[in-house]
Amino acid sequence: MEQREAVRRALVADPARVVDDVVGAIRAQIPAYRALSPAQLEEVSAIAGWAASRILELWVADEQLAPADVARFRGIGAARALDGRPLPVVLRAYRVAGTRVTDLVAEAGGDRLTVEDALALARLWMASVDTLSEALYAGHSAASERLSGDRDRALADLLEDLLDGRQATRTALADRCRELGVTLPAAPAVLVTTGPAPADALLARTRERTTVALLADPGRAGERAPQGPLPHMPVTCCLVTARSTDDVPRAHRLAALAVEHAPARATAGGPLGEADALVLALLAAHRDADPARLAGLVLGPLADQPHLVAGLDAYLETGSASAAAATLGLHPQTMRHRLRRLVQRTGRDPRRPWDRFVLEVARTIAAADGPAPAPAR
Repeated sequence: MEQREAVRRALVADPARVVDDVVGAIRAQIPAYRALSPAQLEEVSAIAGWAASRILELWVADEQLAPADVARFRGIGAARALDGRPLPVVLRAYRVAGTRVTDLVAEAGGDRLTVEDALALARLWMASVDTLSEALYAGHSAASERLSGDRDRALADLLEDLLDGRQATRTALADRCRELGVTLPAAPAVLVTTGPAPADALLARTRERTTVALLADPGRAGERAPQGPLPHMPVTCCLVTARSTDDVPRAHRLAALAVEHAPARATAGGPLGEADALVLALLAAHRDADPARLAGLVLGPLADQPHLVAGLDAYLETGSASAAAATLGLHPQTMRHRLRRLVQRTGRDPRRPWDRFVLEVARTIAAADGPAPAPAR
């Protein structure tokens, strides 16, 4: 027991290092914990510090978790249900923490610990995981039952977790959606709008003057611009399709950026899309700026139409169909026909100021990077 106590004292002498090590391991192995807010991360650190210290005390005394410890774990499980953190990911965090603390004990103990000491710690962790799993489950289930009576709140919590990237594993997310009767597509679309949510929104919430909705079918973006409450109050909206549920936070950040900062000339042509948002992100040096994806979204439809790209370049250079035709040695009517094909393919009309700006940014990026990009998936 003396050697165990010596190892315990060596570890608790620098509790911050132990906590940082354990929490770092949890965040490295469990993506949901990398999306926690500073306040949530502080809470996780406090729990990790207490749990590690308590387990070491029990190991030295050769005892098991006390009723007070079990009650505390039950309260932690209830708290995780209230903040929407799925139980499977919480249990996995404790398993990761147990493994890391065991490694730290081995490093600090060196040759001082016997095989029996190591086995005692392993047996304690296994017994503790069983006990705390039951306690966490009991607290989590009780809180979940209370929440299930308020389905609207549960749906709002689900949306917030998706927007913030707090969902755990895909299995846990599927279980949660099944309980709420929600079917999420593999690539949901995120709509941010200053108007109300569309009637077919899967999930939606409104804060102040902005509504965020998750949609299953992003194909008809132009029909998803709800009218403002008064004719003189235009609605601004941006629809960005996520590549997966894990990509929803990025899609939300881009759409929110576009709705907040898009100039009036950008919204004159209807709802904004991901390319519009990426242009604004590029201008703002935003974390989600992606020049290559911007070029792919805008110019991808022209990848197999070099004559349309040449027509676009000439139009951007000269500013008129007639002058562009002269530059390329074409009849003006042929040039106008190319411009119409360009609009049909890209949805961008270079005669509109904002569309022209987006096209010019995309062509500048493409010219710097080489050949015209393939369509973005």
